[in-house]
Amino acid sequence: MKHIPSFGSRLRKNIVIVPESIEKCSGIRVFGQLLKSFLFSTDVAIIRNTNANAIIAVYPFTPQPMIAHALILAADKPLFCGVGGGLTTGRRSLELAMQAEYQGALGVVLNKPTPNELIKRLKEKIDIPVTITIVSEKDDIKGRIDAGIDIFNVSGADKTHEIVKRIRDYDDQVAILATGGKDDESILRVIEYGANAISYTPPTTGELFKEIMAKYRED
Repeated sequence: MKHIPSFGSRLRKNIVIVPESIEKCSGIRVFGQLLKSFLFSTDVAIIRNTNANAIIAVYPFTPQPMIAHALILAADKPLFCGVGGGLTTGRRSLELAMQAEYQGALGVVLNKPTPNELIKRLKEKIDIPVTITIVSEKDDIKGRIDAGIDIFNVSGADKTHEIVKRIRDYDDQVAILATGGKDDESILRVIEYGANAISYTPPTTGELFKEIMAKYRED
């Protein structure tokens, strides 16, 4: 194995490191950039302090252009942002996606309830990858593929690897981003079943502070 020179700093050594096992996947190449690890977060401080290749920023609220703008400005790496698809859909999702592209997002992410017709309209209007979230084997995988989806974002808890396999049964070339869990075994299983990239959920700011405070108390 070739030696990889590595540089850091005294002030930025405490960052969120994604599991090394993610390097085993093929990655997804977007506009020339090879992306293997996606950090699942909207926390600006964590987004600025991680070695993940990209950020996937979706949240359980109505998507707002100001939130996307703030995240894109803060991120020092490619960002895929949520543009609805459930309660927020149709023309509003389309406008949010176009604004996200104009502001510099590398991709957009749609929620599970998104109709296939909206995927088709987005593909006609924007020039960045359109990602759809899949949470169950019962989801309309073939319909999503026929609509022209670029990336599947699979989040099926302990069923994630099975959903990835089902997608691969339909299409062995479509890009798949999948949750890998917290340990190397589950990450490698999802990669083995066909995931191209892995999303990693970092510890919360509170959890990270807990470790730091425990160290301070020891000192």
